[in-house]
Amino acid sequence: MNDLVSVVLPTYCRKREMLERAVSSVLNQTYENTEIIIVDDSPSDYEYRADIADYAATLPGDRVIYVQNEKNLGGSLSRNRGIELARGRYITFLDDDDEYTERKIEKQVAFMKETDCDLSFSNMIMYNENGTVVDFREYSSIKSFDNDYLLKYHLLHHMTGTPTFMFKAEKLREIGGFEKALVGQEFRLMLKSIESGLKIRYMNDCDIKVYRYSDGGISYGKNKIRGEKELYSVKQKYFDRLTPREIRFVKFRYHAVMAIAYKRNRMYPKMIAEGITAVAASPSAFAGELTGFVKKIKQHRGE
Repeated sequence: MNDLVSVVLPTYCRKREMLERAVSSVLNQTYENTEIIIVDDSPSDYEYRADIADYAATLPGDRVIYVQNEKNLGGSLSRNRGIELARGRYITFLDDDDEYTERKIEKQVAFMKETDCDLSFSNMIMYNENGTVVDFREYSSIKSFDNDYLLKYHLLHHMTGTPTFMFKAEKLREIGGFEKALVGQEFRLMLKSIESGLKIRYMNDCDIKVYRYSDGGISYGKNKIRGEKELYSVKQKYFDRLTPREIRFVKFRYHAVMAIAYKRNRMYPKMIAEGITAVAASPSAFAGELTGFVKKIKQHRGE
């Protein structure tokens, strides 16, 4: 029999219809030996919490575990609770507003076995609420899986996000799971995995559909600004391992992200200042990243 795969799915203040889409994408996988751990992190007075609980009660009890947090824990600690409850040999993740394509787990388990890795990650495509492609993350430029190389690559390019990760369960527990942080929980988990010496491999496939919405969420709040500053301070601790050019790239990326964060919060003077600082940090990185992004988006929009 195929090894059991646990899918940890935290949910926070979502309506039933959106959560149904995510859960159905797991239940409809070609790889059938799966379990889903839904960790409901919504406040007790959330108006649709009872509706979510009622929906969970309709799901097959042998394949779905539904738990409610007594108090709000946030995404990281909710995922850790799911990790504690997981019974599978492998653990992977899904957010409550995203979905898998039907062969995601089948392909990734086969890849895990073929490479005998502790952690694999893959590509993912991002859509806005209108179904338009807004980003595509892929890492085909990786040249080595030596952990020293991966550390540098990760500091520059962020080998994320969470739904693409699949771990051997015992390895994920050995490194302690997620750390509590405002943003970049998946960045920190990958960083910890690299530094712990896990065997990490990249699967150049895209079986994750991620959706971005403009009506809220961490990417649009002021916590994003504070969280990005905290994440940058983590990266600065590794500057002695980077070349001057690589440091300039990290600085460029940070200020570019901050410019976007300030724009979403309508803090336009700070947005302009951060944008100018980003370009000044590395004009070549700005030109290269912008050109690459536009090319990638056109390709995946079929333009």
